[in-house]
Amino acid sequence: MLEKLAALAEKFDQLTELVSDPAIIADQPTWQKHVKARAELEEVVEAYREYQKCLQEIREAEQIIAEKIDRELAEMAELELEQLKGQLLQLEQKLHVLLLPKDPNDEKNVIIEVRAGTGGDEAGLFAADLFKMYCRYAERQNWHIEIMEANYSDLGGVKEIIVLLEGRGAYSRLKFESGVHRVQRVPETESSGRIHTSAATVAVLPEAEEVEVDINPNDLRIDVFCSSGPGGQSVNTTQSAVRIIHIPTGLVVSCQDEKSQHKNKDKALRVLRARLLEKMQEEAMDEEASSRKSMVGSGDRSERIRTYNFPQGRVTDHRIGLTLHRLEWILQGDLDEIIDSLITSDQAQRLKEG
Repeated sequence: MLEKLAALAEKFDQLTELVSDPAIIADQPTWQKHVKARAELEEVVEAYREYQKCLQEIREAEQIIAEKIDRELAEMAELELEQLKGQLLQLEQKLHVLLLPKDPNDEKNVIIEVRAGTGGDEAGLFAADLFKMYCRYAERQNWHIEIMEANYSDLGGVKEIIVLLEGRGAYSRLKFESGVHRVQRVPETESSGRIHTSAATVAVLPEAEEVEVDINPNDLRIDVFCSSGPGGQSVNTTQSAVRIIHIPTGLVVSCQDEKSQHKNKDKALRVLRARLLEKMQEEAMDEEASSRKSMVGSGDRSERIRTYNFPQGRVTDHRIGLTLHRLEWILQGDLDEIIDSLITSDQAQRLKEG
C-alpha cells in the first residue's frame, strides 16, 4: 500500500507542476484534464502525507523514550506516543478507504424516477412525499433541480415523476436510494383510522454523456402528441409532447413537461441515455461471475429497502438495520445520517472483500 501511495504522491507533484506551466495553461483542454486528475488525487495524497508526518513523530517520540535522558520529557513523549498511535491507525483506515476502486459514476448528475406502487391513491401521495424529500435534500446540497417528466393523480399524488439533480457528487450520495420504499400510516381517505401499508419505487440513474451512449437515430421511433395536465385536464392544443421508443431494447420515454416539442425531445433523450447506460452496466455486471452484491443492496428496484412508519415517527433502512426516530426531519430532506451510514457500510463490505 505504501509503495502505491508514494507513486500517487509523485504523480500528484508532477501534475502540480504541469498545471502551473504557462505552456500547459495556454492549452486549455490539456490543462483542464491535468487539473481534474490532480483534484482526484488530492485527498489521498494529503492523507498519505499526514500519515508520513504522524509516522515521523512516532519515531521521534520513541527515540526520546529510548534515550532516557530526561524523565519528565520521556513521560510526555509516552503520552504523546499513545495519541499518535491512535491517530496513525485512523489514518491507515482512511487510506484503505481512499484506495478503494472509485465508482466512475460517482461525480455525475443523477436522474431519479419515483413511481407509485401498491396502495392506490395513498401510494401516489407517498410517491409525492418521496419526490419532495429528494428535492429538499438537493436544495440543502445547492444542487440544481429540473423536472423531466411528471404524471400526477387526481388527489395531488404522483403516478410517476422523473427529476434531474445537477451537482458534484450527486450520484455518489444518492445511488443507494434505488428500491422499494414502504410507508405505514393512516391515509387521509381512511375514516376508520386503520393503518395502511403502501409503497413507491425509486430508481436512481447516473446521467449519461453522449460519448458514453451512442444512440443511432435509426433505432428510434419518435411520436408527438398533445400533452395533458394533471388528471387529464388542461389539454394542450399543440403537439408538444414527445414519446421516444428505442427499438432494439423496447425502452420507452415520454416527456410533456415543456411547452416546446424540441425541449421535450431533448429531455426524453437524456432520460433514455441514462436508462441505456444503466442497462449496459447491469449487463456488464451480470457477465462477471464474481459481481459484488454488497450488504447495502445491488440497486435492484424490486428490493424493499426502507420503511417510513408515521405512527411511531420512525424510518428503518432494512439493508443495514438502521432505525431513526426522526421521520419528520427526514421527509424534510435531512438524509445525511442515512446516506453516510449506507456509504460507510458499503466501504466496510468492500474492504472486507479485499
